[in-house]
Amino acid sequence: CRPDSRGQLKPVAANVDLIVIVFAPAPEPHANLIDRYLVAAEHAGIRPLLLLNKADLIDEENGPALNALLAVYRQLGYPLLEVSAHHGNGMEQLQKILDGHISVFVGQSGVGKSSLVNSLLPEVQTRVGELSEWSGQGQHTTTTARLYHFPGGGELIDSPGIREFGLVHVSRDDVEAGFIEFSDLLGTCRFRDCKHDREPGCALLKALEDGRIQQQRMNSYRSIIASLPQDTY
Repeated sequence: CRPDSRGQLKPVAANVDLIVIVFAPAPEPHANLIDRYLVAAEHAGIRPLLLLNKADLIDEENGPALNALLAVYRQLGYPLLEVSAHHGNGMEQLQKILDGHISVFVGQSGVGKSSLVNSLLPEVQTRVGELSEWSGQGQHTTTTARLYHFPGGGELIDSPGIREFGLVHVSRDDVEAGFIEFSDLLGTCRFRDCKHDREPGCALLKALEDGRIQQQRMNSYRSIIASLPQDTY
C-alpha cells in the first residue's frame, strides 16, 4: 500500500510475489527510500530485487557513491541486477527473473520504469518521462498502476513513480523486523523497551560501533521510525 493524496492507504498491487525496486544514477538514489521499500517487502513477505537501471550513466563523478550504496545491499545478500533499458544490457537476464512471477516495479520518478517496460514489451510503448534539468527529479509519466502480461507467462505491474514511500501501516516491531541485519540482535538489549537510540547496553548500537550494522542503514531505520504515527510505537 501507499498513502494517497488524502493520507489514506491505497493498494499498489495485489498477489505480487516479486517487488523490483528500480533506481538509477540519476536522479540520485536515496538509501532511505530503498530501505522503505525493503521494509515493506519484508513485512509483506515479498521477495525483493534491487534493479539499477541506466547503468551506462555510471561515471567517475557518481560511481564512488553509487558503488558504496550498492556494497551495503550486496553485503546484506539482497539480489541486485544492473541493466540499461536504453542499450539493452542485462535486459535478457531481467526477463528471465520476471518470467512466471507477478512482479511490481517501484521507484521514484525518472529512474526509467517506463523505459524498462518498453524494452521488455516493445509492442506496449509507454510514454517515457525526461528528467527535469533544474531539479534532477523525474517527471511523472505513470499516474495509475498498469498491468502487463508476458507472452512466456507472468505479469508486471508498473506503479506510479513516487518520491516518498509511507509506511504508516506498519508498527515499530515491523520496521525492526524489516532490517534483516537486526534479526539476531533484537531482544538482546539490556532494556526490554530499548529504543536503540542512546540507551546503555543496546545491542544494535554495539553492532553499529563494531561495523556489523552500517550507518546508512541505521540512519534509514531512525528516519522510518520517526515517520511512524505515535500510536504505532
